[in-house]
Amino acid sequence: MTRVSQQHGVFFAFCIYAMALGAIFPRLGDMQVQMGIGEGQLGMSVIGAALGVQLSLLVAGRVLRQVGFRWIMVVGIMIISGAEMIASLSLGPLAFFCWLFVAGLSIGVVEVAVNVEADRTEFQIGRRVMNRCHAFWSFGFFGSGLVGALIAQLHISVFAHMAGFMIFTSCSALLLIRFYQPAIPRPGEDSQSVTFARPTKPILMLVALTLSAMLLEGAGIDWSVIFMRDVFATPPFVSGLALALVALSQFIVRFFADDFVERYGPEAVTYCSVITLGVGVSLVSFAPTPSAALVGFSLLGAGTAVIFPLAISAAAQRTDRPPAVNVAALAQLSFVVFLLAPPLLGAVAEFFGIRVSFGIGLPLVALSWFMVRSLRPST
Repeated sequence: MTRVSQQHGVFFAFCIYAMALGAIFPRLGDMQVQMGIGEGQLGMSVIGAALGVQLSLLVAGRVLRQVGFRWIMVVGIMIISGAEMIASLSLGPLAFFCWLFVAGLSIGVVEVAVNVEADRTEFQIGRRVMNRCHAFWSFGFFGSGLVGALIAQLHISVFAHMAGFMIFTSCSALLLIRFYQPAIPRPGEDSQSVTFARPTKPILMLVALTLSAMLLEGAGIDWSVIFMRDVFATPPFVSGLALALVALSQFIVRFFADDFVERYGPEAVTYCSVITLGVGVSLVSFAPTPSAALVGFSLLGAGTAVIFPLAISAAAQRTDRPPAVNVAALAQLSFVVFLLAPPLLGAVAEFFGIRVSFGIGLPLVALSWFMVRSLRPST
């Protein structure tokens, strides 16, 4: 069997990473019932993964240089899947938090590894593939969401579900490193590593642009299944389908986004994304039927698909500082939303209802509309 091509290999890496990461999310409702906790406590326990990611991002670049892409993929995927498998046995939120924290420590390193590999691949083959790499991340999340919904419908235990995904994703990672040769580093790549970057006013405007997308993407991942269960009492498969549709619509938009950006420009595409996001979250918040909510989740996924990647491109193209510094400043602040979103939305859902927890994203969508001009090139 021959080695896989450079871009196909990195597409596969993004896909299996997303499948390992996304395995637990279709079963969050089952874990809530198993632990006997409310939405607020569930939100606080889910924050363990985000906290682990934030800490591991501080050393991820150094780990990648010392360990290499291939071993990070194998060991990292095994740790993510193994931690989720053990977390599925949790009887209380503290244990669930701790094991998700362990998974998060590995997620941060794998996240940096696959994105750096995609960047190196773009340099090596001479074409843009980053958006399509993230499209395959969404496709992997869609696969884990759809399969997870089916497994939940069959009343298979969460532990058996996670164990099966651990075997599948670990074997897939081993298959990847057997037939894939990682790309060579860019010249001067190490000199651009950044631990913390001070945000400038233009970067803060880009952060404001991305807040709605980051918050509502996190809400769609963390709370869509529970939303369908609590609001419409849907069966497990239909509840899990909400998560799968968020990821599927993201995959479709990201896969074709580059052509539209080149034809119409990033501002026009972002305006369309913000409108789509606003319609989607409005449909979810006020949905009269399960089918309307599913349409809303599909539009929510499509609307969040390219706002953050386009903001990253705009930060990299600014001329006031080196690209790596501006990108790091934007990413570090935007990802803080992932730390705050689970407990915030969980608390709102517990005290005011889960419809309201999605509805609080509407003011941020309005803010994004007025911040689209921040994508304009610096002069």
